Amino acid sequence: MALTLLLRLPGPAGQDGEWLTVDDSGLPVAPRQSGSLEAAAAASRGCRVIVLVPGTQVLLAEPELPPGSGAKLARAIPFALEEQLTEDIDQLTFAVGRRSERGTTPVAVISRTNLQDWMERLSQAGIDPVALYADVSLLPENPGQSVLWVEGDRLSLRRPGSLPMTIEMTPVTEALAVTGILDVEASALLYVTAEDWARVQDEFEQVVGRFASLNVQVLPEGPLPWFARELAATNAVNLLQGEFTRGTDYGSHWRMWRSAALLGAGLLLAHVAVQALQIRQANRQTAAAQQEMTQVFSAAMPSETMHDARRQMQERLDKIRKAQGGPEIFLRIAQALGGATSTLAQINIEALSFREQTMDMKVTAADVASLATLTQSVAKQGLSAEIQSSTPAGSRVEAHLQIRATHADAH
Repeated sequence: MALTLLLRLPGPAGQDGEWLTVDDSGLPVAPRQSGSLEAAAAASRGCRVIVLVPGTQVLLAEPELPPGSGAKLARAIPFALEEQLTEDIDQLTFAVGRRSERGTTPVAVISRTNLQDWMERLSQAGIDPVALYADVSLLPENPGQSVLWVEGDRLSLRRPGSLPMTIEMTPVTEALAVTGILDVEASALLYVTAEDWARVQDEFEQVVGRFASLNVQVLPEGPLPWFARELAATNAVNLLQGEFTRGTDYGSHWRMWRSAALLGAGLLLAHVAVQALQIRQANRQTAAAQQEMTQVFSAAMPSETMHDARRQMQERLDKIRKAQGGPEIFLRIAQALGGATSTLAQINIEALSFREQTMDMKVTAADVASLATLTQSVAKQGLSAEIQSSTPAGSRVEAHLQIRATHADAH
């Protein structure tokens, strides 16, 4: 029976980590333990190790990416997430998951510095993990209810059919307001430890009437056994990709699979002869398709020389689309934003970008109430204003704010 040690990293201030050894089905085979990384390394002998890192340090997104893999796909990711990124892409690392049936691809974005620091701490303790996941990515998806998880100052939410998100702020009622779940009368399932429930119960009782239903599940052993049950079926994105890909003992793998590899090589040689004939036929079809593409390009864009027909025609379409309403919407958003911030002196705009009728901003404010006032003021101008994420920054709050035109304005 293969065993897995599921490890949550200790905090930067030296707090204990915690780990749990589970079987293939995610059921514990030993009690949950806590301690130093060195103690976790001793407990991991004979197990593969999966590490959970704080979800507040990882951006989870699900953009539509072009077909491809490897370096081609890696170059496309920063552009697909441009509206959600406020940091220099050279300081970030991107991990890609499996393409979904909806045509979108899950992507995890993490600071390269943070990931390097975690890997160094694990290496020094003698731990070689097979995967690093954001802890929030193991929140189960419930098709009929939104799943909530409260731990300390963190509120995590996963709506049906959506990626999970995490907000770090108090009180929990303000965090719920930022997620927008109180505005839709959702049915929700709340997971929380007994200690955290004693702390936040009064706050949830204040807003329970704004849920269609709210069921509370107490986690007597903390979230780790709960997360372990999701390991077998998880689609979480492994952060160990690219330069952080885990090293492999290819020698032992070759000895184990040598006979099968030799048999496969023989079958491959027999298959190559058949494929060669099919390749010749495909080349003829490709040449015919290229000739048709040349004719279409010449008819559509007679004044241009064709170099890359697909790219050139896509660029022409993009120019046409961007010319439809972009400046007017930008000015309208800027005017609404200027009027809102003029009455809120404690809000500072740190960075902003505008693309496809949407303005993304990184702002700092004195408190969450100021952020809420800002979004309400902008919304009164007929625009859509959403707080994508927020984290404490000293005595202030740092947030990612997105303002866009309504559907009618955009078209």
